[in-house]
Order: sequence, then C-alpha cells, then structure tokens
Amino acid sequence: MTGRPDLTADAELQALRSELGALRERERRMALALEGSGTGVWDRDIPANQIHYSRAWKAMLGYADHEISNQLSESYKRVHPDDLAYVQATMKAHADGTTEIYEVEHRLRCKDGNYKWVHSRGKVMERDAHGNALRMVGTTTDITALRGLSETLQQTVDLLTFLTDEVPGLVFCYQDDADGRGFFTYVSAGVRDIYELEPQQALRDPAAIQRVIHPEDIPRYRESRARSASTLAPWRLDFRVLLPRQGLGWRQLDARPQRLEDGTMVWRGFITDVTERKRIEAELQLSATTDDLTQLPNRRYFMDQLGAELARMKRDGDGSAAVLMCDLDYFKTINDQWGHAIGDLGLQHFAAMLRQQLRATDVAGRMGGEEFAVLLRRCGAEAAMNFARRLQRALAASPLLVGDQKVVLTVSVGIANLHASDDDASLALNRSDEALYRAKKGGRNRVECHQ
Repeated sequence: MTGRPDLTADAELQALRSELGALRERERRMALALEGSGTGVWDRDIPANQIHYSRAWKAMLGYADHEISNQLSESYKRVHPDDLAYVQATMKAHADGTTEIYEVEHRLRCKDGNYKWVHSRGKVMERDAHGNALRMVGTTTDITALRGLSETLQQTVDLLTFLTDEVPGLVFCYQDDADGRGFFTYVSAGVRDIYELEPQQALRDPAAIQRVIHPEDIPRYRESRARSASTLAPWRLDFRVLLPRQGLGWRQLDARPQRLEDGTMVWRGFITDVTERKRIEAELQLSATTDDLTQLPNRRYFMDQLGAELARMKRDGDGSAAVLMCDLDYFKTINDQWGHAIGDLGLQHFAAMLRQQLRATDVAGRMGGEEFAVLLRRCGAEAAMNFARRLQRALAASPLLVGDQKVVLTVSVGIANLHASDDDASLALNRSDEALYRAKKGGRNRVECHQ
C-alpha cells in the first residue's frame, strides 16, 4: 500500500450519489405531477393478494397515507357495487393473458362516502415460468369532471340530433327578454320550407315570421305564447301561414319553455308543416257530416244544426224558425221503372234544386232514402210556405233528362215551426213529418203546415 487515497473510488461514489439525488428529484417531480393531475399509482402483488397505492392515489379519494391498507380485499370494498363484477372480470382477463392491457372506467368510494369516476390502466410486469401473473402495475386517474362534461355534451348533441335530424320542419330557440324584446337565437335550415325565409332573415328580423302568419291567427299566436310564459306549460299551436310560393298552409308549433334567473323566457322546439294532415282531417270531417250521394249534410249534421238553432232561440228569445220535411213522390216507382242508377240521379237533381233555393243561413240535409229536411232560420210559416212552393215550381220547370226522355219529379212538403219552448229539436221535426204525411195523403205534390 502506498497510503495514497483511491481517487477513482471517490469519484465513482460521488457520481453514484449525484445520480441517486437526480433520481430522487425525478421521483419527487413525478409524484408532484401525478398528484396535480389527479392520478395515482398502484402496484399489485398478485400471489400475496396485496396492492400498494401511492400517496397521490390515496389523496385522490380523500385519505391520508396511513388510512388505506394494502389488502386487496379491502380495495374491492371501495368499488361501486354495480361496477365490481366488471372490474374483477377485466382484471382477471388481463392477468390470464386474454388482453394486452388492463383498462376500465368505474366508480370508487371516497372517504366522505361519495363516489368518483376513475380511469384505471395497468399491465402485468412479471410472470412465473408457467405464465402466471406475479406483479401488475398501473395508474388511476380521476375523470369525474371530465365524465360529467362529456355526459352534458352528449345530452346536448343527442337533443340537437333529435330536433334537427329526426323531426321534419323547423327547429328553433326563441327568447323573450325581461324587457319584452323577443327574438330568435337559433333557427334551423328548415325555416326555408316552413316560412320561405332564409335563416339569417329570421334571426335578424323576428317580425318577418309574423308577417307570413295568417292575419286571423296572429292574435292566437301571441296569446298562446303569453299563456305559455305565464304558466310554463308547453307552447303548442296549430296556425295558418300565407306564403309567396306555397300559398295557404298549416303549421304546428310545439316548444318547451324555460324561465331564466333574470326573468328571460326561452322556448326550444320545432314547427312542422301539417297542411296535408289538415286537408285529410277536413275531408274526414266532411265525409262524417256529408251525404256521399247528394253532397248535402247528412242526418247527424242536420240534427246538430237544428239543436244549435233551438239553443240560440232559447238564449236570444227569437222564436222564428221553420222546419220542412220534403219527400220525393212516387220514388219507388221511378226506381222500378228506370233503375236505381237513374233514381240516384233523381236524388242528386233534387238536391241541386234544393240547394239553389237556400239562403246562406239555411241548412238542408238528406235524412235518408228520398226524404230531405230544411231549416229556415228566422223564418215564419208564410215565408216557409213560399219557399216550398218555389221549390216545387223549380222542380217542375227542370225535369231530369235521361237521354231524350224526361223524368218528372214532384215533391211533397210538410212545414212546422221550431219553438223556443220545445224541450228537444226533434219535436219540430216530428211536427213537420206529420204535416208531410197529410200532404202525401192529400194527393202528393202538396205543401201542408202543421196546425
């Protein structure tokens, strides 16, 4: 030995200390980074059924470093019951080598009893000679806020997708400020078909839409919106529009209201074109109240009108109205001689003659077979008699032509007054039917009044 210091050993020791310090600094920085990012590290000893958690992992759930043990059985108790089977199955699948990595999203119970959504990701780092997993290392990240934001965004996307893609027509958002100023904050491209306006027109000039609404429906449009704002009930309305290209059409509005904290009212909804539906409804209504052969009102509609007139008379104290029952004479003979097709033409011919004699306030209806009824509003017995005789003269002057032959039609008429004192409208119809019976019995082509 020379007694001289081993400079090489000292240098190597100094270098080792420097590297160790740098490693500790990197570990410290990594720990701080993980803690700040809401991420913790776990290290599972599979044969020992133990799992070691970093300080950041424990802090993420609100625990101090000493408050969580390393027992795997205890860790499973923190997993939400609805997620436990999924977490265990995913962990086992990776340990068995079925998956490349272990990755799950699930809920963990915090120290305060609430749950956090987390994303866990890990990998088996060691296996024995038989391929059995020995050690598994991974991270867990708090994604509660991210998941909440994602769900909110998805709900918004789903709503917009439903409104714009699934519902035909116009999707809109309309706002009434607390100062009463109303305007659209959003309109979809469907505004072009619904209102024949460009989206920017509707956004820039809210009154542009009201200018195409049928003038008679504007009061209902405004009242329905005001009612929705007052009650927070859905804003629903069927209304008409007058458009340059499409002309008269029907629109259906359906929107949900929301009152904001500053008093602003917001409606989100849609408007669809229901013109065709309204046309079909009108046809169905017509078929329900109209006789197919003669296109006069049917018995049900006529009786409804007769009942409404009696109610008016009782309310107003006006007792002038007449009810006429008309029956084509010898109609069975016409059917037997000429056939039912000509008989139908005869019914249509008489209905046309009858319609020509009516005033705008009068109502005529086919009661069945060759019987017809007439309601003459604000009409006395003498005027009703004159009406019946004009009808007979018109029918005599215009026989039904079948080729070069004439089919002469005559009609017997019974007349009765509708009285405000009647308990039921059918009483007047019965009285006119009695008068008709006398007219038929007296030789037909006659007019009789009920006495």
